[in-house]
Amino acid sequence: MNHPLSLYNTLTRTKEQFEPLHSPFVGLYVCGPTVYGDAHLGHSRAGVVFDVLSRYLRYLGYKVRYVRNITDVGHLQNDADSGEDKIQKFAKAHQLEPMEVVHHFTNRYHEDLAQLNVISPDIEPRASGHIIEQIQMIEEILENGLAYESNGSVYFDVPAYNQQHKYGKLSGRVIEDLMNNTREDLEGQEEKRSPLDFALWKKASPTHIMRWPSPWSEGFPGWHLECSAMSRKYLGTQFDIHGGGLDLMFPHHECEIAQSQASHNHTDAARYWVHNNMITMNGKKMGKSLGNFISLRELFTGEHELLEQAYTPMTVRFFVLQAHYRSTLDFSNEALQAARKGYLKVMNGLRILDQLQYPTGTDAVDAKAEEEIKKLTAELFVPLNDDLNTAKSIASLFNLLKKINSMHTGGFKLETISQETFEEMRTQYRALVLDVLGLKIEQTADAQSLLNVVLGFYKEAKETKDYGKVDVIRAQLKGQGIVIKDMKTGIDWAYEE
Repeated sequence: MNHPLSLYNTLTRTKEQFEPLHSPFVGLYVCGPTVYGDAHLGHSRAGVVFDVLSRYLRYLGYKVRYVRNITDVGHLQNDADSGEDKIQKFAKAHQLEPMEVVHHFTNRYHEDLAQLNVISPDIEPRASGHIIEQIQMIEEILENGLAYESNGSVYFDVPAYNQQHKYGKLSGRVIEDLMNNTREDLEGQEEKRSPLDFALWKKASPTHIMRWPSPWSEGFPGWHLECSAMSRKYLGTQFDIHGGGLDLMFPHHECEIAQSQASHNHTDAARYWVHNNMITMNGKKMGKSLGNFISLRELFTGEHELLEQAYTPMTVRFFVLQAHYRSTLDFSNEALQAARKGYLKVMNGLRILDQLQYPTGTDAVDAKAEEEIKKLTAELFVPLNDDLNTAKSIASLFNLLKKINSMHTGGFKLETISQETFEEMRTQYRALVLDVLGLKIEQTADAQSLLNVVLGFYKEAKETKDYGKVDVIRAQLKGQGIVIKDMKTGIDWAYEE
């Protein structure tokens, strides 16, 4: 299979033509959430970006296995090797079992992403369900002399690894600079040979709830190790694409590569490392740890002091898609309002295309018009091949949309293009909007409000004794399973029993 899709590979700092290891099969791993709070606007970006990548790969004919994990243990505060587990901290504060917290926020994460029309991954492993695989990987790294035990914890030996490999090759960090910027006074540093070393296994303190038996201690796995073990289990020692937010590039993804090379894999895990940039607020990264975030639920309801109104899930999805995934995207009410208008334009185009009928019995094809529509149609998908540029694909949609609107109003005569070109235009527009960009029609109307309008017309018809209209309204509503009740106190409705 030969498709001209190119992706920017963070590992090589270049845009490379995408060639899967075992075409037509593609292995895609994306770092999922640590489930100790609701998903926010920042989380939506990775969810939507890699959903579009997965959709597009499938559209191109690849058979994709998309794995996105749930981190339900081992992610400590400040993403470090010290402090409390983020989930355990929330559980203690709310007098809950940690797995209650995990279950609650995992369900809410699924609900929020479903609202955004993000397709569920093919496999969604949890870190706590793969302790055996993680212990095995630690044993391999110890066997290869690139980790050591200290007081029941196991640490990755970064300086030893760096002698054979290059720690920092993904992020561009230089080990000497990292050494100079590392604080020696952090909790647990005395157990390490080098302040750069990171935990593969942590011995649990007496108060630590989440713990498992291991050859070294009762404890829990290191955050970085979880993804290495789970991606290997479901995608193999080397796979095609590893995705995630740019904020995970260092240390999380850097450590994943080191663990993979130091284990019996001896690979960089993925061949293509793809990172989406951040959503910012006033130029600062949006994040739970910084406290400057708006949850997706707040966006959908409008219940946040920074929001001027509620924004629908498809508005949020369109907002994410109208920027290239590697550029920063700054939150503002104005940007979301503009996204809403853009989304509705695209949906109106879809509605018009469904209505348009190609005239029969005409033979007035104009070569110039035909060429113009063919060119505009062909340009829809071209930007996606260039590092998944959804922003330019949407711009191409708008260019074609001008012609579609003109066809609708009669300015552009449909008979000036062939039926084949018309059908291709309709097929490609629908495929890009619905199948690849993953937009869908939202019901903007409230059924109760519409029913009130109809009942108003019914009341008016009764008052003017227009019984023909009364019967029509009654029959139409009955067809929808609704009966009108004429009462002394007024007019009401009920479900037909």
